Amino acid sequence: MSINEKLQKIINDQVTAEHKAALLYTQLGYELDRLSFTGMRDWMFAQADEEREHAQKFADHLLDRDARVDVENIDMPSIKISTPLDAFEAALDHEKHVSGLIREIVAVAEETKDIDSRSLLNWFLDEQIEEEATVSEIIDHLKLVGNDGSGLLRIDAQLGSR
Repeated sequence: MSINEKLQKIINDQVTAEHKAALLYTQLGYELDRLSFTGMRDWMFAQADEEREHAQKFADHLLDRDARVDVENIDMPSIKISTPLDAFEAALDHEKHVSGLIREIVAVAEETKDIDSRSLLNWFLDEQIEEEATVSEIIDHLKLVGNDGSGLLRIDAQLGSR
């Protein structure tokens, strides 16, 4: 089953974007480890694993349709954080960016009348809503506790038990 070239290109771009998201979450995990928040580190590492799974879902879709998967170069910005709140705000900003990319893929799929991508893309639209909501809730909790050490440690323990 073939796939429109324009849709194939934008889905390939998304494979790369999902791998970039995995690297971003990994770096945020390293930063949180540096700050001794190992539970939050583990949460970020689990997110990195999930992003790699997302890349594979897109890649599998292309391969199932006899299309080539091309992972391109990934440029990573330098990421330095001072607090857990900084890390999760960076994560939320990136999730919002990814949501926009998914919406662009949906628009191209609609433009090219590619109904075979519909179930995959609907899954990702739902997933992005969940991702943004989860990170937003963590940010709300971090803002509530502020610099309270015991509150931060409770959140760290909770996120580490994911």
